[in-house]
Amino acid sequence: MEEAKVIPVVETKDGTISVASAFAGHQEAVQDRDHKFLTKAVEEAYKGVDCGDGGPFGAVVVHNDEIVVSCHNMVLRHTDPTAHAEVTAVREACKKLNKIELSDCEIYASCEPCPMCFGAIHLSRIKRLVYGAKAEAAIAIGFDDFIADALRGTGFYQKAQLEIKRADGNGAAIAEQVFEKTKEKFRMY
Repeated sequence: MEEAKVIPVVETKDGTISVASAFAGHQEAVQDRDHKFLTKAVEEAYKGVDCGDGGPFGAVVVHNDEIVVSCHNMVLRHTDPTAHAEVTAVREACKKLNKIELSDCEIYASCEPCPMCFGAIHLSRIKRLVYGAKAEAAIAIGFDDFIADALRGTGFYQKAQLEIKRADGNGAAIAEQVFEKTKEKFRMY
């Protein structure tokens, strides 16, 4: 009878918990796998620029160790400021898999996702995100992806000036009522 193995649990400085693998070579296998899929996302970034579709960003969605979709930034091609690589990848994966919840998928992005892309990843329930470059690499060549800073008005690199105001009075009340009035008719999950 084989002896049970103890799997060490390590708590990191930021409070997250990491479970060490029970077999040798696991970390290297994960790194090789991540490198393979991240390389495909980077290839997509080059492809998007080469064909003039948009900025140098790529993303792939993976399900059961197979690439479901491989996408790049399509902002210029579609004249759509929301057609970032990650958003496009989430949209295409949902269509291909015919579902809106991708909790059994992973996404690999060539660059740290902007808040919009992170929102799409989060809302799709993707279980794992691996990215390559930090957002500062994109900012250094002129991209304005610190949307959270723009909302707070603290963006050092902020290009657009946008006034943000929450409606008050009757406007806010009727907008909030839609949730209460439709909660029994609409269920996402």
